[in-house]
Amino acid sequence: MKFLHTADWQMGMKAESLGNKAAKRVRQARLDAAKRVIQVAQKNDAEMILFAGDMFEDNAVDRSLVRQTGEILKSFGKPVFLIPGNHDPLVPGSVWEHSVWKESKNLHVVQTAKAIERENCILFPCPLKEKHSTKNPMDWISTRQESEKICIGLAHGNVESIPKAKELPISEDAPSRYGLDYVALGHWHSYKTYTDKNGAKRMAYCGAHETTKFGEPDSGKVVLVEIAKRGAPPILKPIPTGNLVWQTWEETIGQPGELKALSKKLDAVPQPKSTLLRIHLSGILFHEDQEHLDTIKEKLETREFLYGSLNDDELTPSPDNHEWIKSLPPVFQSAAEKLQKQAAQDPDGREGLGSKQALLLLFELHRKTSP
Repeated sequence: MKFLHTADWQMGMKAESLGNKAAKRVRQARLDAAKRVIQVAQKNDAEMILFAGDMFEDNAVDRSLVRQTGEILKSFGKPVFLIPGNHDPLVPGSVWEHSVWKESKNLHVVQTAKAIERENCILFPCPLKEKHSTKNPMDWISTRQESEKICIGLAHGNVESIPKAKELPISEDAPSRYGLDYVALGHWHSYKTYTDKNGAKRMAYCGAHETTKFGEPDSGKVVLVEIAKRGAPPILKPIPTGNLVWQTWEETIGQPGELKALSKKLDAVPQPKSTLLRIHLSGILFHEDQEHLDTIKEKLETREFLYGSLNDDELTPSPDNHEWIKSLPPVFQSAAEKLQKQAAQDPDGREGLGSKQALLLLFELHRKTSP
């Protein structure tokens, strides 16, 4: 059998930190990516779509968005099984009460932790009915399954090996513990697989279909899963569906000219209109590079990046710009001037390099203690 595993669409996410214009485009991108998910499923002849929770950002999203999302899923035409996640749990007044879920026979919002037997497989869905819980959502599967049909788990939570993840714990050995051929997971937004003792990848996070924020290095995907028969190792094929590129550049400036090179690197970004870029600079701002820093700021603002930000708070002006020495107390001013002289007399020698280092430390102390 062959099916598509997806999760964590987070429809209706606000993305307020990006500003109104960018946030609106990010929300629209999630709808566009949802349509691509359906296209991938149809192109690859998937028999069904399994959705592992967090379709929506929360249960308060606009009901017109619920309608739009449901219509996209209806267009697949084949079965779609969805479980509520911790962002959109099955509670009174939830998004799952909307009429769109009852308007098509191919949409199945699972409301009960109970096995669903199909012609060629058995599904073991684990819908969530609360936002916070320390219970294993798969614990209801009390015994190891001995069925001759392919057995598939559908769950939303934290694999126990994930650091500091205490809520909704899921055992890393869940496939073997419960006798499942595959466990389709949701909750974490980057693609990650878990291998059993025989080397088979029987459990995976598919990742969000469109990246939701900075720091999700392997998201913007769905997973096409093929299982030949009961007990056979699944074949997983991650397929890109996202369009937005979220990047963080951490740059430490240590030599003159590096900011010029960074400015040229900005020019090489292939799709600025779909790129969200954060730049964090640290190190030394050399006097001759000030214009390149200004150019970087201008390019982030004018080169039509979907979103761009620059943090240069940790960029320290070079001590070679000696105006700061004049503001030192007399005794420190005298010491700084002596170090300057030694550095100039022996620029590449041991004493000169040591003087430069001492001057830099003095400048750093001055910078930190100045009002």
